[in-house]
Amino acid sequence: MTFSYVTQHNDTWFRIARRYGVSTSALFCCNPRLREHAYIYPGQIIQIPLHPEAGYVIQAGDTLPDIAWRLQISPGCLTAANPGVDPLSPCVGQTIKLPAGDGAEIVDTKREYGYVELMEDIRCLRTKYPFLQVKTIGQSVLGRDIPAIRLGSGPKRMHFNGSFHANEWITTLLLMKFIEQYAHAYDHRQLLRGRNVTELFAQTSLWVVPLVNPDGVELVHTGAVPDPVQHKQLVRWNHGSLDFTGWKANIRGVDLNDQFPAYWEEEKQRRAADGPGPRDYTGAHALSEPEARAMADFTSEHDFDMVIAFHTQGQEIYWNYRDMEPPASESIAKRFAKASRYRAIKLHASDAGYKDWFILQFRRPGFTVEAGIGVNPLPLSQFRSAYDDVIGLMLEALVI
Repeated sequence: MTFSYVTQHNDTWFRIARRYGVSTSALFCCNPRLREHAYIYPGQIIQIPLHPEAGYVIQAGDTLPDIAWRLQISPGCLTAANPGVDPLSPCVGQTIKLPAGDGAEIVDTKREYGYVELMEDIRCLRTKYPFLQVKTIGQSVLGRDIPAIRLGSGPKRMHFNGSFHANEWITTLLLMKFIEQYAHAYDHRQLLRGRNVTELFAQTSLWVVPLVNPDGVELVHTGAVPDPVQHKQLVRWNHGSLDFTGWKANIRGVDLNDQFPAYWEEEKQRRAADGPGPRDYTGAHALSEPEARAMADFTSEHDFDMVIAFHTQGQEIYWNYRDMEPPASESIAKRFAKASRYRAIKLHASDAGYKDWFILQFRRPGFTVEAGIGVNPLPLSQFRSAYDDVIGLMLEALVI
């Protein structure tokens, strides 16, 4: 048996399946005509198979994260299975649905990852690990918050970021899984890949911006919003294609990693993009986009000692910029290469990137890490191998 569901804004096959505790394959079986459609648009009617989940009656003092922890259910899945229920103040006596237990990990690395998943996981992580500090560093073009997460309180100031490019959204998942494992190891006084996390917390303040480009990442996952003006404009910028899985830019068609005041004019000439599109357009001027301005302001405010921007793909580490990098940068890159099995590369003929601007502005070590190998977007099947490589690099950065 099935029931009808009218799709909403931001829905995807993965998100609907998770919300109702069914598999995507079960959804496709019930909706064979839609199986080949990459995107779901608001207002479509789809059929969802009935799934008899177990129930739980809310007791005084319960929260959904607490229940999830006790019952070994993902907090994200429990929250998604109970839309409309306040995760921190559910009504006593209310019966909630319990999706199948899948362990107590919050960040699910087996499904596509976008802004919706990010914000849900941040909320759950803050509940589970109250020592995490979260702040908003700015908003995207469409008004989505850009969150930053702090781990540790030491004097050494470090920064990681991901998803400057929309189709590189797996970098957000890499960073969020690292945050979860790092916080768990600290909370339980455990080693993480042989590193003493308690000592790292005392030595280093790590700020992570997991998702710099929220509008672009959502465009990759959900397709163009079916607003007549925006939809037509985005499809035109995408060379007439309705497939946005290869889109790198923000929602205004600007490549955010070509936005920084580090020989921006030369990068504009090199790219030779005449207007907005899925990639390579540098914008009307440096820092024209709110996401890039937020990153520049955030970086200047915190005066970081070192930054690493995570991209995909190539299994390479870029460490230089126009010979302005400090002498230690090359040796640090070689340490990263040893920890990750990636190659340290001296890059030429590239300007206006976040790493480039950081080196130019502060004359401190800045790096771009190209995780994974193949083509963008990297498939989720590569997550485990990419994570095994970059977690060593991340931890190495914290001890330098």
